[in-house]
Amino acid sequence: MNKTILCAVDITHPEDREVLQTADKLAQLDNAQLDVITVVPNFGVTLVSSYFDENFQDEIVNDTQNKLTDIVGSVLGEERNKEIRHVVATGSIYEEILELAKRTDADLIVIGAHKPQLREFLLGPNAARVVRHSKCSVYVVRV
Repeated sequence: MNKTILCAVDITHPEDREVLQTADKLAQLDNAQLDVITVVPNFGVTLVSSYFDENFQDEIVNDTQNKLTDIVGSVLGEERNKEIRHVVATGSIYEEILELAKRTDADLIVIGAHKPQLREFLLGPNAARVVRHSKCSVYVVRV
C-alpha cells in the first residue's frame, strides 16, 4: 500500500517553499505520493460575490492552479513536478486541508507556521486547527 503525504502551501508566501521542500524530502524517504494543496476563498457565497463577474471564481481557481504548478516546478524541478498531484480547493483553509487528507487517506500532513514574534507563541489559526482535528500525523515546519 502506497503512502500519501499532503503538503499545504500558501502560494502568496514565498517562505512556503521550505514547507514544500520538507514535504518532498519526507515523501521521497518513504516513496510516498506527494499531494500539494492550496486553498482560495470562496467568493461565490458571500455578499462580496455580487461585485465580481460570474466567472471570477473559476478564473481565480485556474490562475491559482497554474501558479501552484509553476511554484512546485520551480522548487522541486519539472521532472518531480510531473509526479505530484496539485489540488486547488475553494473554501475554508483548514477544512479543505482536512477534507482532502480524509479523501486521500493521507498518512501525513505537512504544513507551515510562521516563526512566532516575541509575544506570540501559538501556531497560526489554520495550522493549529489542522493539528488539532487531523486524523493523521501533522508535521509543522517553522518558516
